[in-house]
Amino acid sequence: MNRVVAIALCGLSLGACSGMPSLPSFELPKAAPAATTVQFESEPAGAEAKTSTGQTCRTPCSLAVASSDFTTTFTHPGYQPQTVPVRIVPSNEPMDPNTGEVPGPRLVPNPVYVELQPAPPPAARKPAPSKRPRATTTSSATPAARPAAASSTPAPAPAPAPAPAAPWPPAPSR
Repeated sequence: MNRVVAIALCGLSLGACSGMPSLPSFELPKAAPAATTVQFESEPAGAEAKTSTGQTCRTPCSLAVASSDFTTTFTHPGYQPQTVPVRIVPSNEPMDPNTGEVPGPRLVPNPVYVELQPAPPPAARKPAPSKRPRATTTSSATPAARPAAASSTPAPAPAPAPAPAAPWPPAPSR
């Protein structure tokens, strides 16, 4: 009988625990990613390397960046811009036996190297067409074959254009 009472008490106590509110859990604030030095190189040298985090430098150079994924855009006058993604990969190095530290993740690629391509030459601009209508001749005769008197007299003025039709709605018929 003692066993039955003990089992009943254990069951009741476990049932009571499930109805209790849980204890508050606290999360520790996450540390900021460690800064890693990344080397930037370009061909030709002197290109501006700008990271998506806002840091810039002229190649060859190096920047300390937070260990998170980012992109780097390389620009140089006369060359097409180029963007390279940089990402985090886990380190495949074993734990250091002297210190017992495990190496942190690393950024790939490091160094970041680009070979910039020359920009194509600008397209030649076509001259804008003139807004004045060109005069055309209706005669097939050459100027030498024309009579001398005709060349000294000015051409008659063209007839005025007819007035435009009545505006909408049309005028009622009578």
